[in-house]
Amino acid sequence: MQTATFGGGCFWCTEAVFQTLNGVSQVTAGYMGGDLKHPTYMEICNGNTGHAEVIQIAFDESIISFRELLLVFFKTHNPATLNRQGNDVGTQYRSVVFYGDEDQKKITEEMIEDLTQQHIFDKPIVTEISPIAEFYEAEDYHQNYFNNNQGKPYCAFVIQPKLNKFTTDFKDKIKAELLE
Repeated sequence: MQTATFGGGCFWCTEAVFQTLNGVSQVTAGYMGGDLKHPTYMEICNGNTGHAEVIQIAFDESIISFRELLLVFFKTHNPATLNRQGNDVGTQYRSVVFYGDEDQKKITEEMIEDLTQQHIFDKPIVTEISPIAEFYEAEDYHQNYFNNNQGKPYCAFVIQPKLNKFTTDFKDKIKAELLE
């Protein structure tokens, strides 16, 4: 298994998307990129810890590549807004790829260059590319959030529409049992 770590705004949304992909065995919500040791959600929310809300993805590269995961990442959030995703504002919601090795770094740089040349976004991509740092797993109630809380308004009005669009755009990458 390989690992990818992405921050694309609220980890509830990104977790829900990546859990649906073939080849992904685990998605864990957490925090990375700051100075505070063992941060809590409440500390992260103030935006002063330097941490981003991230997901750490365990994946089988023989089924889905890092490049494919990156494409999903870039197509399911707005990498052209600095420290903001929708109504979530602050450095904790920044667009960031924490690379685990030089190959992941190179693939990320190439993907950003390709998306830029294709003019996919109206503004320049501002996604941060940083070496992997200490990962702090988020509190239990953040794990598997969408699946455990589908009746909550945030899930119904923010996450579900994102999942609907994602399922349409990436149908060939979705786990078969989720399409039934």
